Amino acid sequence: MIMNILGIESSCDETAAAVVQDGRIVKSNIVATSLDEHKLYGGVVPEIASRRHAESISGVVKEALQQADCTIDDIDAIAVTFAPGLIGALLVGVNFAKGLAVSANKPLVPVHHLRSHIASNYLTSDLKPPFLCLIASGGHSHIVAVNSYTDYKIIGKTRDDAAGEALDKAGRTMGLPYPGGISIDKISRDGNADAFAFPHPRVDGAPYDFSFSGLKTSVINIVHNAAQKGEEINIPDLAASFQKNVVGCLISNLEKVSENFGYNKIVLAGGVSANSLLRCESELLCKKHGWDLYLPQLKYCGDNAAMVASQGYYEFTAGIKAENNLNAYATMPIDIVKF
Repeated sequence: MIMNILGIESSCDETAAAVVQDGRIVKSNIVATSLDEHKLYGGVVPEIASRRHAESISGVVKEALQQADCTIDDIDAIAVTFAPGLIGALLVGVNFAKGLAVSANKPLVPVHHLRSHIASNYLTSDLKPPFLCLIASGGHSHIVAVNSYTDYKIIGKTRDDAAGEALDKAGRTMGLPYPGGISIDKISRDGNADAFAFPHPRVDGAPYDFSFSGLKTSVINIVHNAAQKGEEINIPDLAASFQKNVVGCLISNLEKVSENFGYNKIVLAGGVSANSLLRCESELLCKKHGWDLYLPQLKYCGDNAAMVASQGYYEFTAGIKAENNLNAYATMPIDIVKF
């Protein structure tokens, strides 16, 4: 039986809606972003994001249904991101989905944002659990054992900044355009990745966890010290060196977990999975060990609703549904979902 899921995403600054069939076939995927406005402030402004979601969401959902050549009557369930994310932004999507579910008499499926990022790989491959996934984004850096479509175990995670956050803030310190992580990736191609030495942070007693705040502070100190001395810094070299170290931390822990837990199927997810060096180093790592590697297509690395609809399909078929009192949550672990 064919099943169409309408996905709705509003966890940060993208307002998105999509229709996905049977968790794998993307029939539509519409994304409206307020990125240009946030560039003025060097980062996402929650209030602006919430307002733009409220303005855009109705039209985005309508366009997603039109692009999929269907109506709400053809939809079997409505999946919506309810955690984690910016609380005001999440509430726009959750409340719209609740109202639509009630008016159309459709089941409402709550979806965890990080589970959706993992599901982005289901849209363009035959990937099936179990596997090991590195989730790297602006808000999270996790190594997760995906035991089934709805069963997860966190093996490693960041103790402070996420990898994407460190890249973005380092880029801002270097004077690069927002988002800093994307700018670092681009400018690093012209830089010497061995020009600057950075520490390789480790967490005592937690060999699989990450810590990126020290790396971020190192960049800030380098830039500020040079400014005080009136010295010029080769920004491409600094960007390349910093990116190499961040990616090195991610790959190092991923390799340790894969070897120690016996995984041979490796998956990347999250916004940082679009980083060219991370993708390259992941390919080299898996080639070295003979592991299978799954990477999301670049268009599905960032926030989108197709990944929400995909994960929503697997949650729904597992019997997971929410009532009309569903709330949004700014924080929630991927392995213990409550609503």
